[in-house]
Amino acid sequence: MVTGFQGRGFRVKDDVFPDGLLLSPVRALAWMQAPAVSAMSVAALGDLFDHLELKPEFLLLGTGSGLQQPPRAFVRELEARGIGVEAMDSRAAARAWGVLRAEERWIVAALLPL
Repeated sequence: MVTGFQGRGFRVKDDVFPDGLLLSPVRALAWMQAPAVSAMSVAALGDLFDHLELKPEFLLLGTGSGLQQPPRAFVRELEARGIGVEAMDSRAAARAWGVLRAEERWIVAALLPL
């Protein structure tokens, strides 16, 4: 669960992720080299999809302080893998993560810094 916001980043339990956050049902990772939304690619997500028992339903993409649409090529590549993409500002994505995981939905998230 994202337990709060600090500066431009996110707090998960006692850890702070100032430069972005990658979340899966099994781990939270610092997103050290998060690209601009306009340059988003599946490769930029690193090993977010590794170590998962099941393919996620969709990726929650937090686009920073405001909503921006990711490149169509990025969305199409994930959809070709059977993974949907939901883009929203990063605060909304962090809140949605908590609600959806409480429902035990199998999702992943990539949250750009605020």
